[in-house]
Amino acid sequence: MQPTVEIKKTPLHETHIALGARMVPFAGFAMPIQYTGIIDEHMAVRRTAGLFDVSHMGEVIVRGPNAFAFVQHLVTNDASTLYDGRVMYTVMCLPDGGIVDDLLVYRINEQEYMLVINAANVEKDIEWMQANNEVGAQLDNISDDTALLAIQGPSAFEIVQKLTDFPLDSLKYYHFAPQPTGTFLSCERAILSHTGYTGEPGLEIYCEASNVKAVWDALMEAGEPLGLKPAGLGARDTLRLEAGYCLYGNELTESTTPLEAGLGWVTKLDKGDFIGREALQKQKTNGLERKLICFVLEDRGIPRSDYPITDASGQEIGEVTSGTQSPVLGQGIGLGYVPNRPEYTEPGAHIGISVRGRVLKARVEKPPFHKK
Repeated sequence: MQPTVEIKKTPLHETHIALGARMVPFAGFAMPIQYTGIIDEHMAVRRTAGLFDVSHMGEVIVRGPNAFAFVQHLVTNDASTLYDGRVMYTVMCLPDGGIVDDLLVYRINEQEYMLVINAANVEKDIEWMQANNEVGAQLDNISDDTALLAIQGPSAFEIVQKLTDFPLDSLKYYHFAPQPTGTFLSCERAILSHTGYTGEPGLEIYCEASNVKAVWDALMEAGEPLGLKPAGLGARDTLRLEAGYCLYGNELTESTTPLEAGLGWVTKLDKGDFIGREALQKQKTNGLERKLICFVLEDRGIPRSDYPITDASGQEIGEVTSGTQSPVLGQGIGLGYVPNRPEYTEPGAHIGISVRGRVLKARVEKPPFHKK
């Protein structure tokens, strides 16, 4: 018999049930995929605001005099550009350049950083960090005690501003502000972060798990007059695809490199040594064999993961990593890997997507799709 895998619940599980959410297993958690419907929730984020429970994400605190050295060696981006209150998007790689995970790095102070990692990778990532902690930094997994909400959309800042005296208009993109104890909805510890995964302005709010229901309820009440809706993983996926953002397990895997995935901008080969640098430098010197593209279907249809990508003559050249129907465009959109040749990768290039034996016309486009 296969051992039964226990499905975890976020602290807001009962809240989602009460709201009529359709729950599905995701990354070891029971998560809401939708409440009123994916398109309804998606358009709420594009037009007003949506509230996501993303408490399944992992958080690791790195402390000590060698915290910076540890982070700098672990990730591809340059942590020396961080200062207190600054966030950085990056990836950690295997020695061969394959991606272990993509993550956010928060510099809390000179000797303290918070790493935010993907839910499905928490155990693997922490093992990787421990195995590569040659400088003796202190690692503290605070995932179970930390909740995370994402309020995203044009009205997000206006809604949250109703609940705090902190001037949110002073919070620049990819910056964050730890809130003094008790000042944000009585939270013992809270961080307001100008980050997100939707292509819209928004905030991600970290707090202790024990207080997240009060924060959720306060946000929903403050946002009701402005059209705030709870949003699930379904809309989170369609939103990130319209924005052209990668997802670990789809575009990013241990067999893809950040250079292939278009993440050269977070891969600082000149910053000094880091895990995977030698392999990535070699790949850059030799040239990429394949590259991630974004595309829009010109024919009716919906591309899905693993569907073949073809050239104009119908010859298979790659495969779709993610795809959906764009609620804003009303067309199929997707991401996928193809050979690194201009006729397949340049914006405007014509390719095909094989859907159940029929090749649909598509063209390569530069994201974000929803801004066009």
